[in-house]
Amino acid sequence: MRLAEPLWQRMLGVVRGGRSERPMLGHLRFATPAWLCVISSLLMCVLGVYIVDLTRASSWEGFGGMHPLAVRQAVFICVGIVAALVVALPHYRFMGMLSGPLMVLMVGLLILILLPVMPDSIVSRQRGARSWINLGVADFQPSEIVKAVYVVLIAYYLRHRDDHRTPKGLLRVGILTAVPVGLITVQPDLGTGLLFIPALFAMLMAAGAKLRHLGLVVVCAAMAAPASYPMLKPHQKVRIDGLVQQIRGDRTTAHDINFQSFTAQTLAGAGGMAGVGDARSRAMVRYSRLPEAHNDMIFAVIVNRFGVLGGVGVVVLYGVWVAGALLTSVGCKSGLGRLIPIGLTAFMVGAALVNLGMNIGLLPITGINLPFISYGGSSMLSSWLMTGLVLSVGLHRAEDTMRESFRFEEDDDN
Repeated sequence: MRLAEPLWQRMLGVVRGGRSERPMLGHLRFATPAWLCVISSLLMCVLGVYIVDLTRASSWEGFGGMHPLAVRQAVFICVGIVAALVVALPHYRFMGMLSGPLMVLMVGLLILILLPVMPDSIVSRQRGARSWINLGVADFQPSEIVKAVYVVLIAYYLRHRDDHRTPKGLLRVGILTAVPVGLITVQPDLGTGLLFIPALFAMLMAAGAKLRHLGLVVVCAAMAAPASYPMLKPHQKVRIDGLVQQIRGDRTTAHDINFQSFTAQTLAGAGGMAGVGDARSRAMVRYSRLPEAHNDMIFAVIVNRFGVLGGVGVVVLYGVWVAGALLTSVGCKSGLGRLIPIGLTAFMVGAALVNLGMNIGLLPITGINLPFISYGGSSMLSSWLMTGLVLSVGLHRAEDTMRESFRFEEDDDN
């Protein structure tokens, strides 16, 4: 490719090289396992709208008898689907080329919301964190969108490199990760920041990083974790202390720091194996006064309404999404196309597992949404962007490369 060729021509024109010139928008293949991600996403969204409406049970009836929050959730879904189409129809190399500038933009927004001079009318503080930008019609959370941009950036960086197979190369990738993670953690939003770690490790492993190097990083992090406890915010320490008390079987805090967790567990347990009826579930959710029932603790409401079988069904839907993404990765020939679904899968699985763990009392409450189901515009947009990126990899046939994208030998480098 000629270096003097403008970026917009490279993106919207043709990709020169090899034996032919191929339009980046052409050569779509519609028989792709990525549609599994789309189908499961749609089903979870439908479930989410119903459960959000159920959690807000009152005498108010909005459009079509739904609560206004459920109507807003449906609007968020439509916006998310449009965003997914925007990133799915062009070749995923588009996002690879734009990932650097997009990350600079997102880091700028993360810095913006942390500036003390920003008025509350622009940067709203919710649940003790400065994570949202007030857009008037809705609040925008940059840290949610950063997740999709980050995956594409790291995948684009690793696609034809070998230096991540050395400690020095791993350090460079770590620095790229530390910038958004550090800014998100300072908000403070430690839960979202920690989700970047499994995503990075998954992409590094898929790109051929040496397991002994990654294992050394894990050991060092595990040893340093206890030393980080004094640096946590007071509310973060309270959540950890509350989880420890739950594990010990101490219910004296059931109406104090563990009220949300114990209430969620009680509500979920009341659902039994097959759940309770709609009217009864609405009454139970309303009078239990479960905090964030439409958001962080929505899985407990699902289990109350549909029982253990409903909870298992939700897990199956996430399993279908993961299967579609991983099969799409396996079927792609390019390094970029292999890594994008893997990184996105790690984010999706991480968020789902943390949320489920919060709801059943196995993990401290960190404010992580349940993707596609919890109420929230930024979370919904981020989830659909991930689905759109996986679909883009599946729809666009990758060309054969002149070299192997990654190496996996353990004894050829330092």
